[in-house]
Amino acid sequence: MTDIQSPAPRRKLPIFTGAAVLVAFAILVSLGTWQVERLQWKEKLLADIAERRAAAPVPLADIEAMAAKGEDIEYRQMTAIGVYDNSRERHFFATWRGQTGYYIYTPLQLADGRYLFVNRGFVPYDNKEPEMRMQGQLTDQQTVNGLARAKLPGKPSWVVPDNDIAKNIFYWKDLDVMASSVGLDKANVVPFFIDADDTPNPKGLPIGGVTEIDLPNNHLQYAFTWYGLAATLVVIVVVARFRKQGAAQ
Repeated sequence: MTDIQSPAPRRKLPIFTGAAVLVAFAILVSLGTWQVERLQWKEKLLADIAERRAAAPVPLADIEAMAAKGEDIEYRQMTAIGVYDNSRERHFFATWRGQTGYYIYTPLQLADGRYLFVNRGFVPYDNKEPEMRMQGQLTDQQTVNGLARAKLPGKPSWVVPDNDIAKNIFYWKDLDVMASSVGLDKANVVPFFIDADDTPNPKGLPIGGVTEIDLPNNHLQYAFTWYGLAATLVVIVVVARFRKQGAAQ
């Protein structure tokens, strides 16, 4: 007589495999949610910057008061009045509209004797030295309108070259070193910069209005990616489950 074999017991998904799937799913969903939160933060930041740039300029003293209270001064419209100390300008290596050159940072001496470093704008590579653009070396009292720029806490990245003080070439905006390299005590220097606006230089270079705001906003794309991977994981688990059920029947 032929033995009648009972169906093989259905193998269950190991507990540890199920736990791993749940952990992976939770991580993917968490990453997607984090990107949504980052998206909301970035959109608010961009809206705040747009509002600041559209506002009327405020005096330097107002920006200093904001900075003293720990408020974000970045990209706020401001005005400063003083006389350029052209003998102490610093040169920041930059590319502007596809052309290599430098941003010229010149200390503006204020009425109280302090100095505010002004990014006056761009000069082409061959115009780095002041004698190549003497007409633009303004000497009388100036009213500078532009955007407040916060002092960097440190070198932005290890891939950024070190500043070459001997050649007066800066690769990152180290305000303290810009000041000390021209004999200024940082206690006598306003602790932030101003990027001059695009008001034409009446005597030539530098070219103002060079501030670039490049804040990538790809968080929605990243959120879709993480949520999509979570959904894909669910589909894979469901399909695998049905295939096992079908094979067991």
